[in-house]
Amino acid sequence: MNRREFMMNTAFLAAMPTVAAAQQAATANKPPVPPDDNPLRYPVKPLAIKTSRELTVAVVGAGSRGNVYPAYGKKFPGTMKVVAVADINPYRRDRMGDQWGIPAERRFNDYRDLLKAGENGKLADILLVTLPDHLHYDAAMKGMDQGYDMLVEKPMAQTEKECRDLLAKQRETGRIVGLGHVLRYAPYYVAMKSAIDRGLIGEIMSIQHTELVDKIHTSHSYVRGNWRNSKIATPMILSKCCHDLDIIRWFIGKRCTHASAEGEQRYFIAKNRPEGAPARCTDGCPHEKNCPYSSIRIYVKNRSWTAPLDPPPNATEEQMMEKLRASPYCRCVFACDNDQPEQYAAALRFENGVSVAFSYEALSPVGQRRTRVIGTKGMLEGGGIGFRFTELATGKYWDWNMKVQDVPGYELSGHGGGDLRLMRDFLVAVDTRDPSALTSTLEASIESHLIGFACEESRLTGRKVAVRV
Repeated sequence: MNRREFMMNTAFLAAMPTVAAAQQAATANKPPVPPDDNPLRYPVKPLAIKTSRELTVAVVGAGSRGNVYPAYGKKFPGTMKVVAVADINPYRRDRMGDQWGIPAERRFNDYRDLLKAGENGKLADILLVTLPDHLHYDAAMKGMDQGYDMLVEKPMAQTEKECRDLLAKQRETGRIVGLGHVLRYAPYYVAMKSAIDRGLIGEIMSIQHTELVDKIHTSHSYVRGNWRNSKIATPMILSKCCHDLDIIRWFIGKRCTHASAEGEQRYFIAKNRPEGAPARCTDGCPHEKNCPYSSIRIYVKNRSWTAPLDPPPNATEEQMMEKLRASPYCRCVFACDNDQPEQYAAALRFENGVSVAFSYEALSPVGQRRTRVIGTKGMLEGGGIGFRFTELATGKYWDWNMKVQDVPGYELSGHGGGDLRLMRDFLVAVDTRDPSALTSTLEASIESHLIGFACEESRLTGRKVAVRV
């Protein structure tokens, strides 16, 4: 793909209309097919399972994601139980310890201490690795050596070499290791994948996929927060978008051969800092009331994205302000040490000739993923909740618009039901010693990381880069 084609692809993707508008235009004057004939129907896998015994879990990293996966055991008692925890934050460590009745001697400050404890260094059947990105590799390598099966939050590691090392270690030890690519388990994406695999759209010709990142999510995670800097975490294309790259690779089912990418940081930078704005919102910023990124409004007034502040239950406004002042989350968004680009556009080429135009936008009023999969017999198009299949020859269309939260057991399961369904399948894999129960093993998921590394190399060098698989 030459430079002109690359820019045309990415411009088209950026200008993609809303899903509803696109569907209306594509199917004007075409009657919908009766629901009874809907080829998109498929049964949603129930979340509840029965394991042969209660599997034990040790959690390293008791923050937000560290609490998401164990929620499966609270929802379905008898399947799993957290028996050890490590977190450098005493509040989080004891919160999890109290929830699960973990004795004091199994509550650790440092994950390395947990990994050294117990008989032969093993305290449980499963190790749940939900530490900061830069610690995933060390914890996972040590955990496999000590005999743990494990679920590792994405990204699996910070470098291409580390990713390959992890896969080699998994093959050497034979441990069951799943990666937190939760979108593979969300019924919406599973239904899309099923439609592709059953040949409804014929042979895939191209995919256009974009991720719109809500502006507050951007400011919280990628400007002020843990993933703000690619040198201490991972580049945005991995820390946020390895989900998207993974879904694209999963849909196509073939190897990605080349990547070209562009993107830059040009908004959340010092030169855009308003005149008179202090380094912290809490220091009396004259622009605070009208700033969409006011930390006082986000965390204190609206009480959103407060998990990193660890507020006490029913915290007063004064308590929230105290928490905010002591955190990095009150920094002016134009006075942080962030280096992540606010927009990204990538062109990917796959060995079967499929071309992909992918982009993310970090200054969106909404958070949403939008996907078009164009094939020789039809097209799939959706916005993360429902999607439409339009038949090329007849113009007939069918919709998949299941309300996943209304399916028994899926209530409050994040990522469109993907969070708890991943834990379900992981527990089945461990209990039956069958890794095929998982679709996001290290072997299945590593290529999304390799594509991301190639994209970032292309963005920084301006060259088209071969994906080394």
